[in-house]
Amino acid sequence: MEPHVQNQQHFLIVTYPAQGHINPARHLARKLVNSTGAHVTLSTAISGHRKMFTSLSSIDEEFHDGLIYYLPYSDGYDEGFKKDVHDQNHFMTESKVVGSRTLSCVINRLASDGRPVTCVIYTLLMSWVADVARDHGIPCALYWIQPAIVLAVYYQYFHGYKDAITANANDPMAMVKLPCLPPLKIRDLPSFLTITDKDDPYYSVIGYFSETFETLERESFSGKKPKIWVNSFDELEADAIKSVEKELDLMGIGPVLSSLEGAGVKSKDLYNTDDDAYLNWLDTKPKGSVIYVSFGSMSVMKKGQIEEISRALKDTKRPFLWVVRKDNREQVGIELEELVSGTDGMVVEWCNQLQVLRHPSVGCFVTHCGWNSTLETLACGVPAVGVPQWTDQGTNAWLIEERGIGVRGEISKDGDIESEELKRCLEVVMGDGEQGQKIKKMAAFWKERARVAVEEGGSSERNLRAVLVMGKTDEN
Repeated sequence: MEPHVQNQQHFLIVTYPAQGHINPARHLARKLVNSTGAHVTLSTAISGHRKMFTSLSSIDEEFHDGLIYYLPYSDGYDEGFKKDVHDQNHFMTESKVVGSRTLSCVINRLASDGRPVTCVIYTLLMSWVADVARDHGIPCALYWIQPAIVLAVYYQYFHGYKDAITANANDPMAMVKLPCLPPLKIRDLPSFLTITDKDDPYYSVIGYFSETFETLERESFSGKKPKIWVNSFDELEADAIKSVEKELDLMGIGPVLSSLEGAGVKSKDLYNTDDDAYLNWLDTKPKGSVIYVSFGSMSVMKKGQIEEISRALKDTKRPFLWVVRKDNREQVGIELEELVSGTDGMVVEWCNQLQVLRHPSVGCFVTHCGWNSTLETLACGVPAVGVPQWTDQGTNAWLIEERGIGVRGEISKDGDIESEELKRCLEVVMGDGEQGQKIKKMAAFWKERARVAVEEGGSSERNLRAVLVMGKTDEN
């Protein structure tokens, strides 16, 4: 164990135990260490911790990968949340009660080890962490792992525009005008804002976001604007960031996309990554020829949707790399052979997405438009076909089209993209027509803007350097 250096910043990053939350938290942790020399500990629930580090002798054992310390808290569900067994509302309530107590123990343990925490950072769905930090007298910041425009939309929803949104909730094409933001359709808004049926299993989720903004409101009562770091960058979302600047101290520090590789790193994703066969396979394909398809770590594709995508990929007669998680295949009863038979394609359970997107053979990304995936395709300059499902994905798909780096597929009433529509989108993005050429040009443009933002002197690099003083100035 390394001793804590006097006056050295020690960031404690606390995140929800899901792949889409842990990844950006880990990226930020490594970024803080490499860019600022700060000491960083990442804490997620025991269920996530034990999946990353399967060889630990005890479920709450601390792990050090050469840069970051990992020390878990317990949320009361140490075996993990199982949506077909557990109640979501009980899980969230229990997580808050048990997590508040056990995270406090983590902070005390670090202090007793001579590594006192000087700043706490928490991600979405973790607003209770701010109260724990406040009880310990430690400054904190929210790490917003969705785009700034999503935060701005939520802010306006909770500050006078709820009725304007819910009144049109059943019309996906209805336009909504929010202060200082471009006109948006209902389908472009986060899906939780338009759920009005109390029997919907996700009806209560908006309450969790409400708690986040209530927490920010409490912080504003002290006379200081709440601090929020967003995994985006000023040039990409200048209007959205400016739209809430009077109320929130919102700083773009992204794209935060560490490769999570390097000497001593032994942690892994929550899903098993197939071996390097897919990278070797990509090496055999011409530049820009491969269609990469992945709907992320949480979305479960219905059998009909898988069949529609399979039909579209076969009809394009182009090589493809398709991620279909094992749990998804087992749930719908589809075998690998059915998906690749008669094609120049490869289906894998999981892969290193950044490595795939950086590979020269990849020509487009068919994505569910999770923000991590959206940022990765933007930073790698890969044109996208957006197939949004829920939460912030509709907004992210809007951003993809608005910035010109891809197209958004039209979704059926069942929430699926039909094969003919996907084929149309693929021909636009992969083809040599005027629109396809423009998309490729804009993808290259935003790749360069993202690179400049994170390099020395760039907007995100300057904002990231500014966070190093957080805690020191608050303590004085």
